[in-house]
Amino acid sequence: MTDFVEVLVSAAMAARERAFAPFSEFLVGAALETEHGDIWTGCNVESASYGLTICAERVALVKAVSDGQRQFRRIAVVADTEHLTPPCGACRQLLWEFAPGAEVILANLTGKRATYRVAELLPHGFDARLLVSG
Repeated sequence: MTDFVEVLVSAAMAARERAFAPFSEFLVGAALETEHGDIWTGCNVESASYGLTICAERVALVKAVSDGQRQFRRIAVVADTEHLTPPCGACRQLLWEFAPGAEVILANLTGKRATYRVAELLPHGFDARLLVSG
């Protein structure tokens, strides 16, 4: 498993290099592993209208889901920060809906890492089961 984590983190680092962040210059890459070991990558894509910016984690997830993937084991997120950068609230929500038990591996460019579960990052997450009344 450790070897695959290295592959996943490396894929997230490579995706980070493709980020489009002309305003913040904050480059983030993500690599999402499916239940079958396939990897989907994403990078953040900024917009001059900041609210339209999309995070690396959501790019990877949307790419995978739009190609029919529904089961995920883990996601690696890489940024060039001293303190590891966890997914934002919107990313946590989508990860909760598609992969509540998945590992989230946070990494920076100096080799610092931490691993969490989605459920740790978003306790008491909102999902479809809460849409049923009664």
